[in-house]
Amino acid sequence: MSPRIVFGGFLHETNTFAPSKAGMDAFVQGGGWPPLARGAAIFEAVRNVNVGAAGFVETARERGWEAVPTLWCAASPSAHVTAEAFETLTSELVERIGAALPADGVYLDLHGAMVSENFDDGEGEILRRVRAAIGPDVPLVASLDLHGNVTPLMVEAADVLVAYRTYPHVDMAQTGSRAAQALAGLLGAGKRPAKAFRQIPYLIPIAWQATAMEPCRAIYAELASLESERVPSLSFLPGFPAADFPDCGPTVVAYGATQAEADAAADAVAGRVTASEAAFKGKVFDPDGGVREAMRLALSATRPVVISDTQDNPGAGGDSDTMGMANALVRNGADRAAIGVIVDPEAAAAAHAAGEGATVTLSLGAKSGIPGDVPLEASFIVEKLSDGRFVAPGPFYGGSRMNLGPSACLRIGGVRIVVGSRKAQMADRAMYRQVGVQPEEQAILVNKSSVHFRADFEPIAETILVCAAPGPMPVDPSALPWRRLRPGVRTAPLGAPFA
Repeated sequence: MSPRIVFGGFLHETNTFAPSKAGMDAFVQGGGWPPLARGAAIFEAVRNVNVGAAGFVETARERGWEAVPTLWCAASPSAHVTAEAFETLTSELVERIGAALPADGVYLDLHGAMVSENFDDGEGEILRRVRAAIGPDVPLVASLDLHGNVTPLMVEAADVLVAYRTYPHVDMAQTGSRAAQALAGLLGAGKRPAKAFRQIPYLIPIAWQATAMEPCRAIYAELASLESERVPSLSFLPGFPAADFPDCGPTVVAYGATQAEADAAADAVAGRVTASEAAFKGKVFDPDGGVREAMRLALSATRPVVISDTQDNPGAGGDSDTMGMANALVRNGADRAAIGVIVDPEAAAAAHAAGEGATVTLSLGAKSGIPGDVPLEASFIVEKLSDGRFVAPGPFYGGSRMNLGPSACLRIGGVRIVVGSRKAQMADRAMYRQVGVQPEEQAILVNKSSVHFRADFEPIAETILVCAAPGPMPVDPSALPWRRLRPGVRTAPLGAPFA
Protein backbone atom coordinates (compact mmCIF):
# COMPACT_ATOMS: atom_id res chain seq x y z
CA MET A 1 0.00 0.00 0.00
CA SER A 2 1.28 3.48 -0.86
CA PRO A 3 2.40 5.65 2.07
CA ARG A 4 -0.29 8.09 3.17
CA ILE A 5 1.31 11.50 3.81
CA VAL A 6 -0.70 14.39 5.21
CA PHE A 7 0.56 17.90 4.41
CA GLY A 8 -0.22 21.57 4.94
CA GLY A 9 1.39 24.96 5.41
CA PHE A 10 1.19 28.22 7.37
CA LEU A 11 3.90 30.80 6.54
CA HIS A 12 4.67 34.24 7.92
CA GLU A 13 7.89 36.17 8.53
CA THR A 14 7.36 38.52 11.45
CA ASN A 15 9.12 41.83 12.03
CA THR A 16 8.01 42.71 15.55
CA PHE A 17 9.09 46.33 14.94
CA ALA A 18 6.98 46.77 11.77
CA PRO A 19 3.96 49.09 11.62
CA SER A 20 1.15 46.72 10.55
CA LYS A 21 -0.02 43.32 11.79
CA ALA A 22 -1.25 40.33 9.77
CA GLY A 23 -4.88 39.44 10.30
CA MET A 24 -7.00 36.86 8.51
CA ASP A 25 -7.37 39.04 5.41
CA ALA A 26 -3.61 38.99 4.86
CA PHE A 27 -3.66 35.19 4.58
CA VAL A 28 -6.89 35.06 2.58
CA GLN A 29 -5.30 37.37 -0.03
CA GLY A 30 -1.77 35.96 0.12
CA GLY A 31 0.06 39.22 -0.62
CA GLY A 32 2.12 37.88 -3.53
CA TRP A 33 1.78 34.26 -2.42
CA PRO A 34 -1.05 31.89 -3.32
CA PRO A 35 -4.15 32.79 -1.30
CA LEU A 36 -5.54 30.63 1.49
CA ALA A 37 -6.50 27.20 0.16
CA ARG A 38 -8.09 24.15 1.73
CA GLY A 39 -8.22 20.51 0.79
CA ALA A 40 -7.79 19.55 -2.85
CA ALA A 41 -7.72 23.25 -3.88
CA ILE A 42 -4.14 23.35 -2.52
CA PHE A 43 -2.89 21.29 -5.47
CA GLU A 44 -3.97 23.98 -7.94
CA ALA A 45 -2.98 26.88 -5.66
CA VAL A 46 0.67 25.81 -5.46
CA ARG A 47 1.02 24.19 -8.88
CA ASN A 48 4.11 25.53 -10.70
CA VAL A 49 4.71 28.07 -7.93
CA ASN A 50 8.06 28.39 -6.14
CA VAL A 51 6.89 27.31 -2.66
CA GLY A 52 7.87 24.34 -0.53
CA ALA A 53 4.50 22.62 -0.85
CA ALA A 54 4.83 22.55 -4.65
CA GLY A 55 8.11 20.66 -4.49
CA PHE A 56 6.73 18.30 -1.88
CA VAL A 57 3.65 17.50 -3.99
CA GLU A 58 5.77 16.79 -7.06
CA THR A 59 8.09 14.44 -5.16
CA ALA A 60 5.14 12.72 -3.48
CA ARG A 61 3.63 12.09 -6.91
CA GLU A 62 6.90 10.70 -8.24
CA ARG A 63 7.17 8.35 -5.27
CA GLY A 64 3.58 7.17 -5.62
CA TRP A 65 2.53 8.50 -2.21
CA GLU A 66 -1.04 9.36 -1.33
CA ALA A 67 -0.67 13.08 -0.56
CA VAL A 68 -3.55 14.30 1.63
CA PRO A 69 -3.91 18.12 1.59
CA THR A 70 -5.26 20.00 4.61
CA LEU A 71 -4.71 23.79 4.70
CA TRP A 72 -2.06 26.05 3.16
CA CYS A 73 -1.66 29.81 3.53
CA ALA A 74 0.94 32.56 3.53
CA ALA A 75 1.03 36.34 3.90
CA SER A 76 3.49 39.12 3.23
CA PRO A 77 5.89 39.81 6.09
CA SER A 78 4.61 42.32 8.62
CA ALA A 79 4.35 42.83 12.34
CA HIS A 80 2.80 40.13 14.52
CA VAL A 81 0.20 37.69 13.27
CA THR A 82 -2.92 38.57 15.22
CA ALA A 83 -3.97 36.10 17.91
CA GLU A 84 -7.27 35.64 16.10
CA ALA A 85 -5.59 34.72 12.80
CA PHE A 86 -3.04 32.46 14.49
CA GLU A 87 -5.62 30.54 16.48
CA THR A 88 -8.10 30.30 13.61
CA LEU A 89 -5.55 28.99 11.12
CA THR A 90 -3.52 26.80 13.48
CA SER A 91 -6.65 25.22 14.95
CA GLU A 92 -8.04 24.44 11.52
CA LEU A 93 -4.71 23.08 10.28
CA VAL A 94 -4.38 20.77 13.30
CA GLU A 95 -8.02 19.69 13.11
CA ARG A 96 -7.69 18.83 9.43
CA ILE A 97 -4.49 16.88 10.09
CA GLY A 98 -6.20 14.99 12.90
CA ALA A 99 -9.19 14.21 10.69
CA ALA A 100 -6.87 12.82 8.01
CA LEU A 101 -5.29 10.25 10.32
CA PRO A 102 -4.11 7.53 10.23
CA ALA A 103 -1.05 8.65 8.30
CA ASP A 104 2.42 7.33 7.62
CA GLY A 105 3.95 10.80 7.85
CA VAL A 106 3.24 14.54 8.00
CA TYR A 107 4.92 17.36 6.05
CA LEU A 108 4.52 21.04 6.94
CA ASP A 109 5.52 24.01 4.78
CA LEU A 110 6.52 26.66 7.35
CA HIS A 111 8.63 29.81 7.47
CA GLY A 112 10.38 29.64 10.81
CA ALA A 113 10.19 33.27 11.93
CA MET A 114 6.52 33.69 12.84
CA VAL A 115 5.65 35.66 15.96
CA SER A 116 2.00 35.99 16.87
CA GLU A 117 0.37 38.25 19.44
CA ASN A 118 0.03 35.24 21.73
CA PHE A 119 3.15 33.17 20.90
CA ASP A 120 6.75 34.33 20.42
CA ASP A 121 7.56 31.02 18.73
CA GLY A 122 4.76 30.59 16.19
CA GLU A 123 6.23 27.58 14.40
CA GLY A 124 7.22 25.93 17.66
CA GLU A 125 3.62 26.13 18.80
CA ILE A 126 2.30 24.84 15.46
CA LEU A 127 4.71 21.90 15.52
CA ARG A 128 3.93 21.20 19.18
CA ARG A 129 0.19 21.02 18.47
CA VAL A 130 0.66 18.88 15.36
CA ARG A 131 2.92 16.51 17.28
CA ALA A 132 0.30 16.21 20.02
CA ALA A 133 -2.33 15.39 17.40
CA ILE A 134 -0.34 12.74 15.51
CA GLY A 135 1.50 11.15 18.43
CA PRO A 136 5.19 10.43 18.94
CA ASP A 137 5.58 7.70 16.32
CA VAL A 138 4.40 9.41 13.11
CA PRO A 139 7.33 11.07 11.27
CA LEU A 140 6.99 14.87 11.15
CA VAL A 141 9.14 16.90 8.72
CA ALA A 142 9.00 20.62 7.96
CA SER A 143 10.66 22.86 5.39
CA LEU A 144 11.78 26.32 6.53
CA ASP A 145 12.90 29.62 5.07
CA LEU A 146 16.60 30.26 5.72
CA HIS A 147 15.42 33.38 7.58
CA GLY A 148 13.83 31.16 10.19
CA ASN A 149 14.73 31.83 13.82
CA VAL A 150 14.84 28.19 14.87
CA THR A 151 14.01 27.42 18.50
CA PRO A 152 14.61 24.44 20.77
CA LEU A 153 10.88 23.65 20.70
CA MET A 154 10.89 23.46 16.90
CA VAL A 155 13.84 21.06 16.91
CA GLU A 156 12.24 18.94 19.64
CA ALA A 157 8.79 18.66 18.00
CA ALA A 158 9.92 17.87 14.43
CA ASP A 159 11.90 14.83 13.37
CA VAL A 160 13.70 16.81 10.63
CA LEU A 161 13.79 20.53 9.73
CA VAL A 162 15.06 21.33 6.22
CA ALA A 163 15.89 24.94 5.26
CA TYR A 164 16.32 26.79 1.97
CA ARG A 165 19.90 27.23 0.76
CA THR A 166 19.50 30.22 -1.52
CA TYR A 167 18.79 33.90 -0.93
CA PRO A 168 17.16 35.05 -3.19
CA HIS A 169 15.01 32.01 -2.45
CA VAL A 170 15.01 30.33 -5.84
CA ASP A 171 15.01 26.88 -4.17
CA MET A 172 11.79 27.01 -2.15
CA ALA A 173 10.09 24.28 -4.19
CA GLN A 174 13.35 22.33 -4.25
CA THR A 175 13.48 22.50 -0.46
CA GLY A 176 9.99 21.01 -0.27
CA SER A 177 11.32 18.17 -2.41
CA ARG A 178 14.32 17.76 -0.09
CA ALA A 179 11.93 17.63 2.86
CA ALA A 180 9.98 14.88 1.11
CA GLN A 181 13.21 12.97 0.58
CA ALA A 182 14.02 13.33 4.28
CA LEU A 183 10.55 12.02 5.10
CA ALA A 184 11.09 9.07 2.77
CA GLY A 185 14.19 8.19 4.76
CA LEU A 186 12.12 8.09 7.96
CA LEU A 187 9.33 5.88 6.62
CA GLY A 188 9.81 2.41 8.00
CA ALA A 189 13.08 3.34 9.71
CA GLY A 190 13.77 1.69 13.02
CA LYS A 191 14.86 4.91 14.70
CA ARG A 192 14.91 8.66 14.18
CA PRO A 193 18.17 10.48 13.36
CA ALA A 194 20.14 12.15 16.11
CA LYS A 195 19.72 15.95 16.29
CA ALA A 196 22.24 18.73 16.90
CA PHE A 197 21.23 22.38 17.28
CA ARG A 198 23.53 25.41 17.54
CA GLN A 199 22.66 29.10 18.01
CA ILE A 200 25.14 31.65 16.60
CA PRO A 201 26.01 34.54 18.98
CA TYR A 202 25.43 37.47 16.59
CA LEU A 203 22.68 38.80 14.31
CA ILE A 204 23.30 38.98 10.55
CA PRO A 205 21.90 41.93 8.53
CA ILE A 206 19.66 40.59 5.76
CA ALA A 207 21.27 42.81 3.11
CA TRP A 208 24.48 40.79 3.45
CA GLN A 209 22.92 37.32 3.61
CA ALA A 210 22.85 36.80 -0.18
CA THR A 211 24.06 33.28 -0.86
CA ALA A 212 25.83 34.13 -4.12
CA MET A 213 28.06 36.54 -2.15
CA GLU A 214 30.68 35.86 0.47
CA PRO A 215 30.69 34.74 3.16
CA CYS A 216 27.44 32.79 2.64
CA ARG A 217 28.63 31.30 -0.64
CA ALA A 218 31.55 29.52 1.06
CA ILE A 219 29.49 28.56 4.10
CA TYR A 220 26.83 26.84 2.03
CA ALA A 221 29.42 25.13 -0.13
CA GLU A 222 31.00 23.64 2.98
CA LEU A 223 27.61 22.68 4.35
CA ALA A 224 26.72 20.75 1.20
CA SER A 225 30.05 18.95 1.28
CA LEU A 226 29.40 17.72 4.82
CA GLU A 227 26.12 16.00 3.99
CA SER A 228 26.39 12.24 3.49
CA GLU A 229 24.58 9.00 4.16
CA ARG A 230 25.71 9.39 7.79
CA VAL A 231 24.67 13.08 7.95
CA PRO A 232 21.59 13.10 5.73
CA SER A 233 20.41 16.65 6.47
CA LEU A 234 22.26 19.81 7.50
CA SER A 235 20.89 23.36 7.52
CA PHE A 236 22.30 26.82 8.24
CA LEU A 237 19.73 29.56 8.79
CA PRO A 238 21.14 33.14 8.89
CA GLY A 239 17.90 34.11 10.64
CA PHE A 240 15.55 37.07 10.51
CA PRO A 241 17.09 39.82 12.68
CA ALA A 242 13.91 41.74 13.50
CA ALA A 243 12.00 39.50 15.89
CA ASP A 244 12.34 40.70 19.46
CA PHE A 245 12.33 37.45 21.43
CA PRO A 246 15.12 35.39 23.04
CA ASP A 247 15.66 32.88 20.21
CA CYS A 248 16.08 35.39 17.37
CA GLY A 249 19.24 34.79 15.38
CA PRO A 250 21.23 32.46 13.13
CA THR A 251 21.19 28.73 13.78
CA VAL A 252 22.57 25.42 12.54
CA VAL A 253 20.54 22.20 12.62
CA ALA A 254 22.17 18.84 11.84
CA TYR A 255 20.85 15.28 11.70
CA GLY A 256 23.13 12.27 11.89
CA ALA A 257 23.19 8.50 12.19
CA THR A 258 24.76 9.03 15.62
CA GLN A 259 24.82 11.91 18.05
CA ALA A 260 28.58 12.29 17.58
CA GLU A 261 28.19 12.64 13.81
CA ALA A 262 25.36 15.17 14.13
CA ASP A 263 27.37 17.18 16.66
CA ALA A 264 30.51 17.18 14.51
CA ALA A 265 28.66 18.47 11.45
CA ALA A 266 26.83 21.16 13.43
CA ASP A 267 30.04 22.30 15.09
CA ALA A 268 31.89 22.52 11.78
CA VAL A 269 29.28 24.79 10.19
CA ALA A 270 28.71 26.85 13.34
CA GLY A 271 32.46 27.37 13.65
CA ARG A 272 32.68 28.58 10.05
CA VAL A 273 29.81 31.03 10.60
CA THR A 274 31.29 32.36 13.82
CA ALA A 275 34.67 32.87 12.12
CA SER A 276 32.95 34.80 9.28
CA GLU A 277 31.44 37.47 11.52
CA ALA A 278 33.48 40.39 10.17
CA ALA A 279 32.57 39.50 6.59
CA PHE A 280 28.84 40.11 7.14
CA LYS A 281 29.20 43.84 6.51
CA GLY A 282 28.86 46.02 3.41
CA LYS A 283 28.70 49.58 2.07
CA VAL A 284 25.44 51.50 2.52
CA PHE A 285 24.50 54.88 0.96
CA ASP A 286 22.11 57.51 2.26
CA PRO A 287 19.26 58.37 -0.19
CA ASP A 288 20.85 61.41 -1.82
CA GLY A 289 24.31 59.86 -1.92
CA GLY A 290 22.93 56.68 -3.48
CA VAL A 291 20.93 58.52 -6.13
CA ARG A 292 23.84 60.76 -7.06
CA GLU A 293 26.17 57.75 -7.28
CA ALA A 294 23.62 55.94 -9.48
CA MET A 295 23.31 59.00 -11.73
CA ARG A 296 27.10 59.18 -12.04
CA LEU A 297 27.38 55.51 -12.94
CA ALA A 298 24.47 55.74 -15.37
CA LEU A 299 26.34 58.26 -17.53
CA SER A 300 28.52 55.46 -18.90
CA ALA A 301 26.40 52.40 -18.09
CA THR A 302 24.73 50.26 -20.73
CA ARG A 303 22.34 48.65 -18.28
CA PRO A 304 20.27 49.94 -15.33
CA VAL A 305 21.89 50.82 -12.04
CA VAL A 306 19.73 49.07 -9.44
CA ILE A 307 19.26 50.44 -5.93
CA SER A 308 17.94 48.40 -3.03
CA ASP A 309 15.59 50.45 -0.83
CA THR A 310 16.35 47.90 1.86
CA GLN A 311 14.85 49.48 4.97
CA ASP A 312 11.28 49.53 3.57
CA ASN A 313 11.45 46.01 2.20
CA PRO A 314 7.92 44.53 2.35
CA GLY A 315 9.63 41.16 2.44
CA ALA A 316 10.92 42.14 5.88
CA GLY A 317 7.77 43.70 7.27
CA GLY A 318 7.76 47.16 5.68
CA ASP A 319 4.53 48.62 4.32
CA SER A 320 6.29 49.55 1.06
CA ASP A 321 5.16 53.14 1.28
CA THR A 322 8.12 55.17 2.55
CA MET A 323 9.19 57.94 0.22
CA GLY A 324 12.82 58.66 1.08
CA MET A 325 14.17 57.22 -2.16
CA ALA A 326 11.38 58.66 -4.33
CA ASN A 327 11.96 62.12 -2.87
CA ALA A 328 15.71 61.75 -3.48
CA LEU A 329 15.17 60.79 -7.13
CA VAL A 330 12.99 63.86 -7.73
CA ARG A 331 15.15 66.19 -5.63
CA ASN A 332 18.30 65.24 -7.57
CA GLY A 333 16.67 65.44 -11.00
CA ALA A 334 17.11 61.77 -11.90
CA ASP A 335 16.12 60.87 -15.46
CA ARG A 336 14.92 57.52 -16.86
CA ALA A 337 14.41 56.36 -13.30
CA ALA A 338 11.71 54.12 -11.86
CA ILE A 339 10.79 53.05 -8.33
CA GLY A 340 8.34 50.52 -7.01
CA VAL A 341 6.14 49.43 -5.53
CA ILE A 342 4.75 52.38 -3.54
CA VAL A 343 1.66 51.04 -1.78
CA ASP A 344 -0.96 53.78 -1.59
CA PRO A 345 -4.51 52.60 -2.34
CA GLU A 346 -5.92 56.12 -2.20
CA ALA A 347 -3.42 57.41 -4.76
CA ALA A 348 -4.08 54.41 -7.02
CA ALA A 349 -7.82 55.06 -6.79
CA ALA A 350 -7.31 58.75 -7.64
CA ALA A 351 -5.23 57.80 -10.68
CA HIS A 352 -7.90 55.38 -11.89
CA ALA A 353 -10.60 58.00 -11.37
CA ALA A 354 -8.61 60.56 -13.37
CA GLY A 355 -7.68 58.18 -16.22
CA GLU A 356 -4.57 57.68 -18.33
CA GLY A 357 -3.02 60.93 -19.56
CA ALA A 358 -4.53 63.01 -16.76
CA THR A 359 -2.59 65.02 -14.20
CA VAL A 360 -3.28 64.36 -10.54
CA THR A 361 -2.04 66.26 -7.50
CA LEU A 362 -1.30 63.94 -4.61
CA SER A 363 0.37 63.56 -1.27
CA LEU A 364 1.92 60.23 -2.21
CA GLY A 365 2.98 57.54 0.26
CA ALA A 366 4.31 57.83 3.82
CA LYS A 367 1.03 56.55 5.28
CA SER A 368 2.68 54.14 7.73
CA GLY A 369 4.13 56.94 9.85
CA ILE A 370 7.78 55.90 9.85
CA PRO A 371 9.93 58.48 11.71
CA GLY A 372 11.81 60.75 9.31
CA ASP A 373 9.60 59.88 6.34
CA VAL A 374 7.52 62.44 4.43
CA PRO A 375 5.17 62.06 1.46
CA LEU A 376 5.98 63.21 -2.06
CA GLU A 377 3.59 66.10 -2.58
CA ALA A 378 3.41 66.96 -6.28
CA SER A 379 1.48 66.77 -9.50
CA PHE A 380 1.92 63.54 -11.50
CA ILE A 381 1.01 62.40 -14.98
CA VAL A 382 -0.97 59.16 -15.01
CA GLU A 383 0.91 57.21 -17.68
CA LYS A 384 -0.62 53.75 -17.32
CA LEU A 385 -3.30 51.98 -15.31
CA SER A 386 -3.66 48.31 -14.40
CA ASP A 387 -5.89 46.07 -12.31
CA GLY A 388 -2.71 44.75 -10.69
CA ARG A 389 -3.29 41.14 -11.75
CA PHE A 390 -0.42 39.44 -13.53
CA VAL A 391 1.93 36.47 -13.42
CA ALA A 392 5.41 36.98 -11.95
CA PRO A 393 7.53 34.50 -13.95
CA GLY A 394 10.98 35.35 -12.55
CA PRO A 395 13.08 32.91 -10.52
CA PHE A 396 11.95 34.15 -7.10
CA TYR A 397 8.16 34.23 -7.44
CA GLY A 398 8.42 31.38 -9.94
CA GLY A 399 5.11 31.89 -11.74
CA SER A 400 3.06 33.21 -8.83
CA ARG A 401 -0.25 34.75 -9.85
CA MET A 402 -0.08 38.18 -8.26
CA ASN A 403 -2.74 40.71 -7.38
CA LEU A 404 -1.50 44.15 -6.31
CA GLY A 405 -4.98 45.64 -6.63
CA PRO A 406 -5.61 48.80 -8.68
CA SER A 407 -2.18 49.99 -9.84
CA ALA A 408 -0.73 52.88 -11.81
CA CYS A 409 2.45 54.33 -13.24
CA LEU A 410 2.74 57.96 -12.16
CA ARG A 411 5.42 60.16 -13.75
CA ILE A 412 7.01 63.29 -12.35
CA GLY A 413 9.77 64.67 -14.56
CA GLY A 414 12.07 61.79 -15.44
CA VAL A 415 10.91 59.61 -12.56
CA ARG A 416 8.26 56.90 -12.94
CA ILE A 417 6.61 55.57 -9.79
CA VAL A 418 4.81 52.24 -9.68
CA VAL A 419 1.87 52.61 -7.30
CA GLY A 420 -0.13 49.64 -6.04
CA SER A 421 -2.92 48.94 -3.58
CA ARG A 422 -1.44 45.81 -1.95
CA LYS A 423 2.11 45.14 -0.93
CA ALA A 424 4.52 42.61 -2.37
CA GLN A 425 8.29 42.75 -2.55
CA MET A 426 9.66 44.21 -5.81
CA ALA A 427 11.43 41.02 -6.85
CA ASP A 428 10.18 40.48 -10.40
CA ARG A 429 10.49 42.63 -13.52
CA ALA A 430 6.83 41.92 -14.30
CA MET A 431 5.92 44.17 -11.38
CA TYR A 432 7.20 47.12 -13.45
CA ARG A 433 5.84 45.86 -16.76
CA GLN A 434 2.28 45.48 -15.48
CA VAL A 435 2.01 49.29 -15.53
CA GLY A 436 3.97 49.83 -18.74
CA VAL A 437 7.47 50.39 -17.34
CA GLN A 438 10.14 48.40 -19.19
CA PRO A 439 12.84 47.91 -16.55
CA GLU A 440 15.60 47.14 -19.06
CA GLU A 441 15.13 50.59 -20.62
CA GLN A 442 15.61 52.56 -17.40
CA ALA A 443 18.88 54.14 -16.27
CA ILE A 444 18.05 53.71 -12.57
CA LEU A 445 15.73 51.26 -10.84
CA VAL A 446 14.90 51.55 -7.14
CA ASN A 447 13.45 48.36 -5.71
CA LYS A 448 11.77 47.95 -2.36
CA SER A 449 13.60 44.75 -1.60
CA SER A 450 16.78 43.72 0.22
CA VAL A 451 18.05 40.67 -1.68
CA HIS A 452 15.24 38.75 -3.42
CA PHE A 453 15.22 41.24 -6.31
CA ARG A 454 18.70 40.07 -7.27
CA ALA A 455 17.29 36.83 -8.74
CA ASP A 456 15.50 38.65 -11.58
CA PHE A 457 17.33 42.00 -11.69
CA GLU A 458 20.98 41.04 -11.35
CA PRO A 459 21.08 39.73 -14.96
CA ILE A 460 20.11 43.20 -16.26
CA ALA A 461 21.97 45.34 -13.70
CA GLU A 462 25.08 47.38 -14.40
CA THR A 463 25.69 47.33 -10.65
CA ILE A 464 23.69 47.19 -7.44
CA LEU A 465 23.77 49.76 -4.63
CA VAL A 466 22.22 49.51 -1.17
CA CYS A 467 20.54 52.58 0.30
CA ALA A 468 19.20 53.24 3.80
CA ALA A 469 16.16 55.50 3.61
CA PRO A 470 13.66 55.65 6.49
CA GLY A 471 11.95 52.32 7.05
CA PRO A 472 11.06 49.75 9.72
CA MET A 473 13.84 47.25 8.87
CA PRO A 474 17.22 48.92 9.54
CA VAL A 475 20.08 47.58 7.47
CA ASP A 476 21.96 47.53 10.76
CA PRO A 477 19.90 45.49 13.24
CA SER A 478 21.70 47.10 16.18
CA ALA A 479 19.61 50.23 15.44
CA LEU A 480 16.42 48.43 16.49
CA PRO A 481 15.07 49.01 20.03
CA TRP A 482 15.69 45.48 21.29
CA ARG A 483 14.21 44.52 24.66
CA ARG A 484 13.94 40.73 24.82
CA LEU A 485 16.94 39.09 23.12
CA ARG A 486 18.86 36.48 25.09
CA PRO A 487 21.77 38.07 26.94
CA GLY A 488 25.10 38.08 25.14
CA VAL A 489 23.83 38.06 21.55
CA ARG A 490 25.59 40.72 19.49
CA THR A 491 22.97 42.82 17.67
CA ALA A 492 25.26 43.31 14.65
CA PRO A 493 28.46 41.67 13.40
CA LEU A 494 31.28 42.64 15.80
CA GLY A 495 28.75 44.73 17.72
CA ALA A 496 28.05 45.10 21.40
CA PRO A 497 26.38 42.17 23.19
CA PHE A 498 22.78 42.57 24.30
CA ALA A 499 22.42 42.84 28.03
